[in-house]
Amino acid sequence: MPTLLIVGTDTGVGKTALTLGLVSYWQQYRKPTVGLMKLLACGVEDIETYQRLLTLNQTTALCPLVFEAPLAPPLAAAQAGTVVDLGRVWQGYQQLSQEREQVFLEGVGGLGCPLTADYTVGDLARDWRVPVVLVAPVRLGVVAQLVVNSHYARALGLSVAGIVLNQTQPVSAAMAADWAPVGLIENLCRLPVLGCLPYLVDWTAVSLAQAVAGLDLEYLPGF
Repeated sequence: MPTLLIVGTDTGVGKTALTLGLVSYWQQYRKPTVGLMKLLACGVEDIETYQRLLTLNQTTALCPLVFEAPLAPPLAAAQAGTVVDLGRVWQGYQQLSQEREQVFLEGVGGLGCPLTADYTVGDLARDWRVPVVLVAPVRLGVVAQLVVNSHYARALGLSVAGIVLNQTQPVSAAMAADWAPVGLIENLCRLPVLGCLPYLVDWTAVSLAQAVAGLDLEYLPGF
């Protein structure tokens, strides 16, 4: 049962766009059953986006833990008077992996985002032994962020399928080449850049699937 964890360099960099694009691509072009799980949500925006865009009778979508506050998970949990129960997250993943032929997991915040006071998204990827794809925004400073994140992933022993760049704002081809030079990123990070998601004004299942179709998907588990 192939699984892929979509992680990022930060919050708001395009994890949800890539995750939904992969799920939509799978539904439209591959057809075997697919499962989607957000590890946990701090705020309800991503869950509402899932519900709006996905054909849920073809996709099992889970989010074992939802906290109202848009904060780091341990802080959001504390505001709700509780703690992050990673056992529930693991149980949700196990349930999904038994039901579906392909599973996509969306991470929280960045690869170094704390899930508890002493445990990060990267630690979870290591312990669950799931391959990851690293999403980063096309903006000034992204090369340094990718170098740090790729070295962190390597230190944890993660299997990183590659890097996906994402245009979170409209940028020209010249700006994109200056801010996120593919050759330099691949050389410094020792990872393939699988492509770049274009800036999308309106998200639909079709537009996201088409955007993902332009990536080098053969690097990803299950493709």
